[in-house]
Amino acid sequence: MNIFKTATYTLDELKKRQSVALSLALQAGELMQKARQTGDFSQSYKGHEELVTSADKEIDDFLCRELQAAFPEDKILSEENDTDSENAEKVEGLWILDPIDGTINFAHGQPHVAVSIGFYSKGVPQVGVVHSPFLQETFTAIKGQGAFLNQEAIKVSGLNKLRPALIATGFPYDKSQLRHLIDRLATILPECQDLRRCGSAALDICHVANGSLDGYYESLSLWDFAAAVLIAEEAGAKLSHLYPSEYTSFYLDTRDWVITTPAIHDELVQLLLASDSN
Repeated sequence: MNIFKTATYTLDELKKRQSVALSLALQAGELMQKARQTGDFSQSYKGHEELVTSADKEIDDFLCRELQAAFPEDKILSEENDTDSENAEKVEGLWILDPIDGTINFAHGQPHVAVSIGFYSKGVPQVGVVHSPFLQETFTAIKGQGAFLNQEAIKVSGLNKLRPALIATGFPYDKSQLRHLIDRLATILPECQDLRRCGSAALDICHVANGSLDGYYESLSLWDFAAAVLIAEEAGAKLSHLYPSEYTSFYLDTRDWVITTPAIHDELVQLLLASDSN
């Protein structure tokens, strides 16, 4: 019997969940590719702002159905089916899903698109799978077991100065805070090598994990980062929020994530705080 235990799950139990999540993520990627190739998907808007496609709903339904069949005792929180995260930190086994992270990219034929599948126990990530079918990148992690890209171990860049760093961020559908976010850009850009806005938070965070980005900051939705933050942490990234959290669980706070290779973390945080105070 395996004596390793994280929360209430043995390592073997987590490996089983990762295996199922990986298989489903790859199948979801095939659904994305098929929808892209055929153009057989419709587009609409949630709240008159957020783009959603019929492929989002199809993949969400597929993932929920298959996970419920495989693990009937677990709960599921997904972007398109169940968006009630109020009791997430009390749930023993919770899947958090984003069927298409980067929906705008998907609809426009851009490659930065991913399916994100995270498994949490009482507010703490245990398993993460992020699969990008168009980039052919599959990131995986189990808590305490390291992070992997296409089954090869990965780690953060190890950069020790912010000036040569490549930093990523994003912008929300709601543009009412745009001025504030542009002020942050104006503060950060002169102090690093460059900034990127690729359009998939899950992939941006995973690219911090594999060292192709050095840092990332943004406020997000739970399903955007649920899998990726574990992958980044297991790859050696430093994670924080700019401001004190209202959540008991650090990992469920959606606001102002800062995720970097460790040595540049404090400098980036201080610049963001300085921008906010101006």
